[in-house]
Parts: sequence; C-alpha cells; structure tokens
Amino acid sequence: MNHLPEDMENALTGSQRSHASLRDVHSINPTQLMARIESYEGREKKGISDVRRTFCLFVTFDLLFVTLLWIIELNVNGGIESTLEKEVVRYDYYSSYFDIFLLAVFRFKVLILAYAVCRLRHWWAIALTTAVTSAFLLAKVILSKLFSQGAFGYVLPIISFILAWIETWFLDFKVLPQEAEEENRLLLVQDASERAALIPGGLSDGQFYSPPESEAGSEEEAEEKQDSEKPLLDL
Repeated sequence: MNHLPEDMENALTGSQRSHASLRDVHSINPTQLMARIESYEGREKKGISDVRRTFCLFVTFDLLFVTLLWIIELNVNGGIESTLEKEVVRYDYYSSYFDIFLLAVFRFKVLILAYAVCRLRHWWAIALTTAVTSAFLLAKVILSKLFSQGAFGYVLPIISFILAWIETWFLDFKVLPQEAEEENRLLLVQDASERAALIPGGLSDGQFYSPPESEAGSEEEAEEKQDSEKPLLDL
C-alpha cells in the first residue's frame, strides 16, 4: 500500500516532464520550428552522426596504432623480413605477436561493418569484439611466454585490452544515448509542426501578442476625479 503513492508520484512527474518538453516545443515560433526541422533533416541526410563518425575514427586509430607497435616490434627483434617469417609463416601461439595484430583487424572489420556500414543502434557487436578480445588476451598472457621477450610482451596486450574497452565505453555512453536523444527531439519537433499545420490559418507572429489594453480604466479615473471636485465647487 505504501508503494502506491510513490508510483503515482513517479507517473505524475514523468507526465509533467513530457508535457513540459512539448510546451517548450510549441512555444517556438514557426520560423524557428522550420529551421529546427531543416537542421534535423540535414543531419539525417548525412547518413551518419558526428559522434558515430568520431567512434569510427577511433576504431581506425585502434587498428593503426596496434599495427604500428607490431611493426616496431618486428624491427627491434632483428629486422622485418626475418621476424615476419618467424611470427607469421612459423606461427607460434606462445611467442608470436601476429595474433594480437589479427585481433585488432577483427575488431576493425566487425565494428566498421556494424556501426558505419549497417549503422546499428545496438551494443551487441561491440560486446562481441570486447568479449573476444578480453578472453583471448587473458588466455595469451597466462599461457604464453611474452613477458620474457622484452617490453613489447607487456605493451601490446595491455594497449589492445585498453583500446577495446575504451571503444565499448564510448559507444555505450556517448554514441547510442546521444543519437537516441536527437531522434526524440526530431519526433517532438515534427509532432509540433504537424499540430501547427492543423490550426486554421496557420500560426502567425501576431497570435503571440496580447491585445492592447482598453481605455475603460482611464475613463473611470476621470469620473472619480470629477466626483471629488464637485464638493469643492459647492463650498
């Protein structure tokens, strides 16, 4: 029984917020309303939002940064050709860094395909890449002999792990909430424009001004002054 007033209060506050947002949209004059609709439609025509484009750039940076570190590691350990043959042709899970590079390629392909090409609005793709990356790196750190091969045995796994989780955080807390908020704003503005179109004669700027004050008050003041002056004249 005690939960009923709380539920009713939450429902009332939610409805008040929705009505307040609608009131704010309806208070905009027609010129501003059309300008907002055009701006939102322009964003839709671009096909991809700015925050999603930033996410895709960070995914590309992930691949390029891991590739750069891997190339440096190849040069440090005796030259690119010999080390490349050792790590790729004669691949060994316990001592090769080639699989960490392939893991970065896997993240890049899945995330770009999901969020740039298909423009998904769900977190399942980033959850897949982060889970695979975390599980693979943990297993490799525990089972392999990377720590005995110098600084890159620490740097490459740690950098790959951190970049994968930064991508997850950025998508879940920045990209998806911001795009959902912009979509809600667009729906509110479109709803307001449709309601404005149903009003006969449309909305004009003159409808937002109050009518001029009547002169009844000034006439009443003049009559009161005349009544107050009459006793003085009789004296």
